[in-house]
Amino acid sequence: MFFKSAKINEFRLWGLMFTMIGMGLMIFGTAGIVLWGETGKIFAAVFMVIGMIAMLVSVGVYFWAGMLSTSARIVPCPECNKATKMLGTTDRCMFCRTKLTFDPKQATEPTEA
Repeated sequence: MFFKSAKINEFRLWGLMFTMIGMGLMIFGTAGIVLWGETGKIFAAVFMVIGMIAMLVSVGVYFWAGMLSTSARIVPCPECNKATKMLGTTDRCMFCRTKLTFDPKQATEPTEA
């Protein structure tokens, strides 16, 4: 996992990043009209299209995360005792980021203090 959080939360984060990038590109493209007038319209059109593609990718990522979320197993976290959704055999708690696994080979024994 790239960001050391729950897999579903990572997918949602990627969707949010694509949304912000798309909106930023569209605003940057609109600045071309303000700065260059008539010649900036082509600049604005190009960045509007690229920004709209990024926004559509964001919609796809959010849809994908939602579909994965519906098939995820809900398990109680051993640390915070909250119900969290788990994808695959290993994942992290959505709340406290504790590593969770169904694989006995990757499980660790709790340490007694």
